[in-house]
Amino acid sequence: MGQTTLNRKTSDFGTFGRYTEIPGDQMTPEQRESDMSLKFTAGDLTVHRLIEQETTFLPVHDMFAGLTPDLLAENRQWLRDSGAMDATDTLILCFQSYVVRTPHYTILIDSCIGNDKPRPQRPKWNQKTDDTYMRALKAAGFAVEDIDFVMCTHLHVDHVGWNTRLEGGRWVPTFPKARYVFGKAEYDYWAEQHAKAEVPPFGDSVLPVVEARRADIVRDDFAIGDHLRILPTPGHTPGHLAFAAGRGKDDAVFCGDIMHSPLQTRYPELSFKFDVDPALAAKTRRDFMERYCDTDTLCCTAHFPSPSTGRIRRRGNGFSCEAAS
Repeated sequence: MGQTTLNRKTSDFGTFGRYTEIPGDQMTPEQRESDMSLKFTAGDLTVHRLIEQETTFLPVHDMFAGLTPDLLAENRQWLRDSGAMDATDTLILCFQSYVVRTPHYTILIDSCIGNDKPRPQRPKWNQKTDDTYMRALKAAGFAVEDIDFVMCTHLHVDHVGWNTRLEGGRWVPTFPKARYVFGKAEYDYWAEQHAKAEVPPFGDSVLPVVEARRADIVRDDFAIGDHLRILPTPGHTPGHLAFAAGRGKDDAVFCGDIMHSPLQTRYPELSFKFDVDPALAAKTRRDFMERYCDTDTLCCTAHFPSPSTGRIRRRGNGFSCEAAS
């Protein structure tokens, strides 16, 4: 199959969408890896994106309670043009991991959806058996044994799935040599919830790692050498974290679910349906963008459509995420 042609379109709110001869959700991992937006450098870091799915999710009105019909009408065209929303006003989200290579370590950030996991409320995730994620890992030049650390921004279902894989009827750590790093506040919150009523992702994708003695439950002062630091960003979940990377300065920041759609850069007060504390999430989001606005720090989002990364710039009372040139 020939190489996919990729063109990016820039709106007033930044560059986000992928325009391809082959729809994004039909591209192979090998075709994706040929796209230079899947591998980039920031300072002395090399970063790879591993895309498991890039697809429609839920109607935009269902996701943002504060989104009025007039506000959507004002922003509909650029959202569609940028690939962030389809013609039926359904959000398009990317579900991906980042693999960060520092001079000393290989770190995987957020482990996506996973295979064989019972997720009946999400048909595209339920009991999935495809090889997309593992092929993306291989196309990026890594084996599971190459990962030194797995870092989770938070413990939601689509950020922990490949923490484990099914082997002989048991969930075992996917990355056998890695230390898995979970924030203490986040871990404690979900452990308490799981004790009250089963939380399947915690049971099949977090606890087996702890039981295998591969987990480190860490506080906010945790760091990996002089290249990766924790930035507390609560709101989406009580212990949500971002990860700042770079020697001596933040060359890149991995923001997890601080924001799900580029619409939230323009309107930081728009909180997502699944935020545990919407008001705190909105404050955290604005504070985060103020922190990195008009700097050289590359913001690596979890769910923005491809290319998913950019630099935060001020735009009126809000912001934009401008794709790196």
